[in-house]
Parts: sequence; structure tokens; C-alpha cells
Amino acid sequence: MAAAPVTPPHKPRIKVRLWGSLRAATGGKEVVEVEAANFKDVIDALARDYPALRPQIARGVSLAIDGVIYKESWFTPINPDNEVVLMPLMVGG
Repeated sequence: MAAAPVTPPHKPRIKVRLWGSLRAATGGKEVVEVEAANFKDVIDALARDYPALRPQIARGVSLAIDGVIYKESWFTPINPDNEVVLMPLMVGG
């Protein structure tokens, strides 16, 4: 008897608003949707679906989730009800 195939857990569709110049890498789209459960999933999906974003992602990006800005907080959970904004890396203090 063969083992049943293992299917990865379903990830929700997340709307991601792109800040300013990042829109050029998505053909001018202000909002895109990706399947993601956390910060890292969003970044990985954007890099896969929009290769022109890869150079900016490599330089660094920040993700605002409901107005709180995160950088490299890979496992911060995200759900479809969150407002998610991708922007160039925010630095300073």
C-alpha cells in the first residue's frame, strides 16, 4: 500500500501594496496578490512572481503590516485581513 501524498498546507492570498518606485517592477501595479503566511513567504512569492523586484529585495525591503514596519522579521505572521505594504528598506532611528 503506497503512502498518501503529502500536500503542503494552503497559504492564504495576501494583498500587497507596493510603495512608490517598486511599482515599476510589477508593470505599474499598485497592489498584487501572493500566497503567503508570513513575511518570508511574501518576499519569496514576490521574487518568484515579479523577477524585476529581485534586485530591490536583495538590497533590502521593509514590510509594513497594519502600519508597523518590519525588516527581516521572516516569521512574522500575515493574514488576509492585514494591510501589507512593501517598501524599500527603511533605515534610521
